[in-house]
This record gives sequence, structure tokens and C-alpha cells, in this order.
Amino acid sequence: MKGNQQLIDALNDLLAGELTAINQYMVHAEMCEDWGYGKLHENFEKRAITEMKHAEKLIERILFLEGTPIVSHLNDINIGAMVPQQVDNDHALEIDTVRDYNEAIVLAGDVLDYATRDILMEILEDEDQHVDELEELQDQIEQMSLQIFLSTQN
Repeated sequence: MKGNQQLIDALNDLLAGELTAINQYMVHAEMCEDWGYGKLHENFEKRAITEMKHAEKLIERILFLEGTPIVSHLNDINIGAMVPQQVDNDHALEIDTVRDYNEAIVLAGDVLDYATRDILMEILEDEDQHVDELEELQDQIEQMSLQIFLSTQN
């Protein structure tokens, strides 16, 4: 089924965001593992795996719409040197992602591709959850102090 080119382009933009997130989360996960923060490692790694599943769904949909998935484009990857910067960078990434998915959902509706819109809405729910999880980490760091927070992440 030949899809709307503007929507295919938007899907490829979302794909670039997901591939960027995978890389950023995996680096943060491995940094936390190296520092001995196993719980944070698992937290970041789990989020990276979810982003991989999102990338897979986007690739499947682009192919279904007879487009070409572009996997060679990444957005800027922002690696935090310390845990608070990692969480803040990941939060900023997810806020941008939520905005991008909302815009793509509107576009899918405008071009009457409701199946794509439904897929994007499903992914958006996960992205909203990521924002919530990261805000919880930010709150914990603020409320406990960084040292106490990190002591709970072994």
C-alpha cells in the first residue's frame, strides 16, 4: 500500500529519534554498570530495549507504506558525565519525542491513515511512561540528595 510521502518522512524522523535514544540509553546504562549502579543500569537498559521495539514497529510500518526506512540518521546524542546529567538529558530527549509523536499523530489523521495513527498512539503511551519514570528519578535525586540516591542504586 503506497503511503503518503510526508507521513513516511515523519516516520523516518521518528525512527531517527528512536535510534538516537537507543544509543544514548545504552551508553548511560553501561556507564552506570561500570560505576556499580546495577539498578540504574537495568533502568536505562530496559528503556533502550523498549526503544528498539519502537524502532522495529516504525520500520515495519514504513515498509508497509512502501517507503524506505532510513537507519543511518541519528539526532544529537547527549551523554551525561554524571548520573544527574544522564537523567536530565534522557528526560529532555523524551520530552522532544513526545512532541514529535503528537505531531506525527496529527499528520496521520490529516492524511486519513488511521492505522498508522493507532501505531503511533501506542508508542506514545510508552514515551509518556518514560517521561514519568525519568521525572521520578529526578524527584528522587532532588529529595534524597545525590549521594543517598546513588547508595540505593547498587
